[in-house]
Amino acid sequence: MKPKEPVESGQHDMFRSRLDQIIDMGHEKVVLADAIDWQFLSDKCGENYTDRAGHPPLSTRLMAGIHILKYADNLSDEELCAKWVENPYYQFFCGEEFFLHELPFDRSSMTRWRQRMGEDKLNALLQESLAVAVKLGAARPSDFTQVIVDTTVAEKNVAFPTDAKLCHRARERLVKQAKDHGIKLRQSYRRVGKNALIMQQRYAHAKHYKRARKKLKTLKTYLGRTIRDIKRKIKGNRELEDAFLQPLWLAHRVMTQAPRDAIPKKVYSLHAPEVECIGKGKAHKPYEFGVKVSIATTLNRCKGGQFAIHAKALPGRPYDGHTLATVIPEIEQITGATLKRILTDAGYRGHNAPLSHKFRVFTAGQKRRVTPAIKRQMKRRSAVEPVIGHLKSGHRMNRNYLAHTCGDAINPVLAAIGYNFRLILKWIRYLWFKIWITWMVAQSIKIA
Repeated sequence: MKPKEPVESGQHDMFRSRLDQIIDMGHEKVVLADAIDWQFLSDKCGENYTDRAGHPPLSTRLMAGIHILKYADNLSDEELCAKWVENPYYQFFCGEEFFLHELPFDRSSMTRWRQRMGEDKLNALLQESLAVAVKLGAARPSDFTQVIVDTTVAEKNVAFPTDAKLCHRARERLVKQAKDHGIKLRQSYRRVGKNALIMQQRYAHAKHYKRARKKLKTLKTYLGRTIRDIKRKIKGNRELEDAFLQPLWLAHRVMTQAPRDAIPKKVYSLHAPEVECIGKGKAHKPYEFGVKVSIATTLNRCKGGQFAIHAKALPGRPYDGHTLATVIPEIEQITGATLKRILTDAGYRGHNAPLSHKFRVFTAGQKRRVTPAIKRQMKRRSAVEPVIGHLKSGHRMNRNYLAHTCGDAINPVLAAIGYNFRLILKWIRYLWFKIWITWMVAQSIKIA
């Protein structure tokens, strides 16, 4: 079934309080809720549902609203659920008429809704955030014709991988799964494996690399014995062979992969094998483990701030310059404006931008002749860096807790959505402050 959207009835209830009677209707979240085109979001997101009979899904306004609040206020799913029950402004923003004392949804509903929507439908939320900014005067449509594009790394919620820790963890997972399926192993290596890991880490810290390599070899021996023991016990049992297919492959990959392996797909995390190792040349962080993300922002600062107009995960560690063929058409689709100028850093040299935009891309340090106006604009290229910093520090892109590759794809988009709506909320507060100052000045003149 299609989601049923809330309708303003205007009715009163003897035993419940209407939200519009207990909150300030001039609050920024109330003004923002009135400015968002919820019908547009409902039509866009409703395309992922069918008309078949069944349990009606939760309304788009409720689910989209709680995700806007989650990423605007930097909350986890659990924190949002706890705050939603006690905050009447959150409930009004999500379309409720009366104050509720319990959640109308389950926390897991948020996960399922995100996975159902995917990156494509969530881009409608990003598009709506820019439309609201234009509607409230925080930005102009012409601001979206000149952009800055850069890439960063959205790190996954994984521990820093080492061969020793991966081998130890792979053996532990295999032993636990064997126990859950009632397979009795010859030896679990629980005690000696833990001791070998501790000694390997101590030797590596003390720079006794020969001893550390010896303990790593011991850990790989324990893992190899466990793999062979499980294979012998499950041989001929099709159900167990299917259950252990991926864990055994991951364990064997961890045991055999080398630092300079010819196979590009290395395993850096057992619970998130999609994680990639990316080096951005940072002195304090040579390697980051997650996925590369492209971020685009406006060249000139809008009235309401530096808005993020595009965010996209780029799996496969592509070269920065080879991402423009995908990024530029998506930016134009979201903003509805034709890009006249794209500024990038030196990492985009030799880019593959569409032919129509090939000479609209300007990279730092290029030998191509440019006008004095473009030279001045190139000094603004680094304005994208604070936006990336805000996305990471204040909008949950610093550590991605969403699972699988779909989580890698939707987390940057939701971070950009939360960042834009946070700027819009600040802009609404600024407008109300200007109105209040104007009124105070008028009163003082009247009294005088």
